[in-house]
Amino acid sequence: MTTLEDLVNPGIRSLTPYEPGKPIEELAREQGFAPEEICKLASNENPLGPSPLALQAIREALPHIHLYPDGAGHLLREAIASHHGLAAENVVLGNGSNEIIELLFHVFVLPGIHEVLCSRHAFAVYRLMAQLFDAPCLETPDPEFRHDLSVLRKSIGAQTRLIFLTSPNNPTGCRIPNRELEEFVRAIPPHTVVALDEAYVDFLDDPPPSISWVREGRNIVLLRTFSKMEGLAGLRIGYALAPAPLASWLQRARQPFNTNSLAQAAAIAALKDHAHREQTRRIIREGRIRLEDAFTAEGLTYVPSAANFVMVRVGDGDRLFQSLLRRGWIVRPLRSYGLPEWVRVSIGTPEQMTRFLEVFPAALRESATTPASATG
Repeated sequence: MTTLEDLVNPGIRSLTPYEPGKPIEELAREQGFAPEEICKLASNENPLGPSPLALQAIREALPHIHLYPDGAGHLLREAIASHHGLAAENVVLGNGSNEIIELLFHVFVLPGIHEVLCSRHAFAVYRLMAQLFDAPCLETPDPEFRHDLSVLRKSIGAQTRLIFLTSPNNPTGCRIPNRELEEFVRAIPPHTVVALDEAYVDFLDDPPPSISWVREGRNIVLLRTFSKMEGLAGLRIGYALAPAPLASWLQRARQPFNTNSLAQAAAIAALKDHAHREQTRRIIREGRIRLEDAFTAEGLTYVPSAANFVMVRVGDGDRLFQSLLRRGWIVRPLRSYGLPEWVRVSIGTPEQMTRFLEVFPAALRESATTPASATG
């Protein structure tokens, strides 16, 4: 007898879904906290919140939400293009940059035939998407959690269609040096497309000249987002920058009305909010130093970060996660990345960092002595 499970595609049956950071509301229900008593340092969100200019744009757009959004996102694409010195034809909008990842698979990957490459501890969605498309995903070693571009280059085969690079990388925080990255991009064979995920590029003091590679017409797609620097994670708005011929194929695969009108209006306004961006950079830079200094004082190993979070080795990441939950703090355990001894801590406001560093030592010591059965 045929069951419903028999009808499900094999890639779905064997898929382990992506595990997002624990929501504040869920912890409030479980532990009896009021939501405002909880602090989430798990999902690399902007500690300042959204751009004030974006909030104003949303208020002005609200009366018009009975209308469909601009399906082409013309005004936003023009604004993004102007921001980067490109043309609107180079810009593809996505429901978060995750949708751009999916579009890349739709356009370039034939299930069961083509393969993709990424580093071992790269963003989990690359592997999940490859599984959905029945495409082998070859994970190359990343010694000291850094992309080994020489190994990646040697791993390119005749059926390699996509290479995912992330700089700074999530969850490790490591960046690829500009010279190494440029040499890699210029050596890629014509049958392969590089997807350079730059979700955290705005936190770099010396970002790579990746926009110039788009202008040169190379087989490269830059993944960008408004979730981190602009603080619009809840609106799910991201975009790709690519040479016009490549971008046109992504546009063809895109669903109509994939980005909503409030997100488009907020993103346009956020691009103009230079003060919000600079304040965010300053808070992240200072908070990162405080976190790394505190981890050093505790004798912990951490990965020096170029992003808005720090990955630290704590002994048992799941136990520390639970210990902090009981105190109203949410961080990100990394067992799903094959790193059970590590957690990732997002950088919060100065006040949040002060409070976190007050509770962290006690939670760390508790996690080192709590029996495994007590953590669930």
